[in-house]
Amino acid sequence: MNEHITPKIDFKTELAGLFDLSGQVAYLPGGYGGIGEAIAWGLASAGASVVIGGRSVEKASALAEQLNSSGFQAKGIAVDVKSVGEIHDSVDAVVDHFGKIDILMNCVGIQIEQPLLEVTEEAFDEVYEVNLKASMFLAQAVAKHQVAAGNGGKQVHLLSVRSQLGLRDRGYSAYCSTKGGQVMMIKQHAMELAPSGITVNGVAPTFVYTEMIRHVMENDEFRQGLLDRIPLGRIADPKDIVGPATFFCSPASGFVTGQIMYVDGGITSSQ
Repeated sequence: MNEHITPKIDFKTELAGLFDLSGQVAYLPGGYGGIGEAIAWGLASAGASVVIGGRSVEKASALAEQLNSSGFQAKGIAVDVKSVGEIHDSVDAVVDHFGKIDILMNCVGIQIEQPLLEVTEEAFDEVYEVNLKASMFLAQAVAKHQVAAGNGGKQVHLLSVRSQLGLRDRGYSAYCSTKGGQVMMIKQHAMELAPSGITVNGVAPTFVYTEMIRHVMENDEFRQGLLDRIPLGRIADPKDIVGPATFFCSPASGFVTGQIMYVDGGITSSQ
């Protein structure tokens, strides 16, 4: 008998729960932002209990209340991700409340636009602290609990196509640098956490219609130029990011780690 022959699979049973997050606990720092809120609803709809974290506990708690009112399990907590101590305290708070932490869905990110010749140290440091440094220590804090629990886990970081592509005529040095750094951080964390059954991946959208990009979308020339470059001919909607994020958080991505999914209407596949 060939021991390498795959045994017969009961696909009806095996495939039933591929995207089911019932019983899972997900932490979403930055989860009340435009994209984060959509993902929070998506993970909750898939069965996860979600904790939304951010500097405004009022905004985090308001979203959690909306989720609870819709029959889901949610909690809002305060965290300033520029403080490593607060990061670790927030992760501990998730575990104290729900007993565990299965999923990190890191939605934190900022952009301070400055042309290269005008970039200040203060602005660069702030973008670095929020986009890259916070990602590192959120991942570390969650991984400590996941490794100790011994049940595997999921870590997903929200990136951007700016992790791969520069942007003409805009001051994106700090943003692109930190998003590119996150790509390699994800790959390295995936290697270090693989022995513990923890997968680490990233979701990288192009421009998404949220309040964060309103100022550039109101520039008719810039908006049209962007639409002309995207093969699918439109900007992303927050719900476009929910499917890929849910995939990486779910059992369906159990054999996928160290990867970046570009949710970009085809822009990174074209010249």
